[in-house]
Amino acid sequence: MSSPAFEAFLARLYTDGETRQRFLAEPRAVARAAGLGEAECEALERIDREGLVLAAESFGRKRKRRATGDRPSIWRRWLRAFSWQARK
Repeated sequence: MSSPAFEAFLARLYTDGETRQRFLAEPRAVARAAGLGEAECEALERIDREGLVLAAESFGRKRKRRATGDRPSIWRRWLRAFSWQARK
């Protein structure tokens, strides 16, 4: 069940809000329109919908932070962790 088409469709669900909304309204129809097979459509109908939305929102926030550079550097994060440990 890990065909390239299935994996590409999952990636689209996590990254494209419009596709995700259409899928949540009509999962089988949207999956079939994407060219997925019967077994893949059935698996997608059983997907954890709340988990899908939460994960998509989380990935979106991470992409936005990465695109804007609004995240601490690895060194800054390391220094924060080290200074916190030193205070114990």
